[in-house]
Amino acid sequence: MKILVVDDELVSRKKMQVIMENFGECMAVESGPMGLDAFADAISKGKPYDLVTLDVAMPDMDGTEVLFFIRELEKEHGIRRKKGVKAIMVTALADKNTVITSIQAGCDAYVVKPFDKYTILEKMKQLQLLNA
Repeated sequence: MKILVVDDELVSRKKMQVIMENFGECMAVESGPMGLDAFADAISKGKPYDLVTLDVAMPDMDGTEVLFFIRELEKEHGIRRKKGVKAIMVTALADKNTVITSIQAGCDAYVVKPFDKYTILEKMKQLQLLNA
């Protein structure tokens, strides 16, 4: 499995990276633009990510913006929504508007910080990325 972690907060980014490295090749970046660049590069090489985790609240470009552009890139490359990358939004913001905006952008799951390994594993199982 190929995984991209996008989070501007060092501790959360490293924690997620450590969890995800158990399941495949994991790249972690610290900003929305860096995440979008990494995703675009992978998709252009025909080796798209299977899972992306995105922090909602980041400077420059927030996670929902990144996800919107990811979904647009997938459309441009003929990748249908159900075949696209699974996206988990990770944030301290659990308010209704943030959740709705994330869903509209195309997220598949939502995790509230602070998170633990078991929460992430459960979301991955729900997304059928891991066997139950």
